[in-house]
Amino acid sequence: MPDLDRSRNLWPQVADDLRRRLRAGEWSPGERFPGTVALAAEYGVAQATTQKAVVALRADGWLRLEVGAGNYVADSPPA
Repeated sequence: MPDLDRSRNLWPQVADDLRRRLRAGEWSPGERFPGTVALAAEYGVAQATTQKAVVALRADGWLRLEVGAGNYVADSPPA
């Protein structure tokens, strides 16, 4: 878990770290992405914080949502 600067908004910091981890190949394309509850526990933040981070990752093309099944790493993530 990275050190988060608690004097700044947390969700962009979490999103940046998740992008870094995705670029590093921690999750493969098509793999199910961890849920917001698990991410919140990992980062020590509220679930709403990780939800905002995940929404940002979907907007950037890193993740795709399968309704009823969760988020998955995009088959063609951004470069």
